[in-house]
Amino acid sequence: MNAVTPTKPCPICGKPAEKRFAPFCSQRCADVDLQSWLTGRYAVPVEPDEEEDAIDTSPSDPAGQRRRDFL
Repeated sequence: MNAVTPTKPCPICGKPAEKRFAPFCSQRCADVDLQSWLTGRYAVPVEPDEEEDAIDTSPSDPAGQRRRDFL
């Protein structure tokens, strides 16, 4: 007997995933997921670094805006 291994459903549409497009069922669903990442619909939460707490907000900034010096 051949054991059928169940596949996880596609995270976009719920159809069975195809090995070729894993973990998606088709190129279309893979593209939908990529578009969601590229447009910012998906985001990985991060905690602010200690460096971000040290942003220069000195009065020398005439607009009173936060300013950051980059290397």
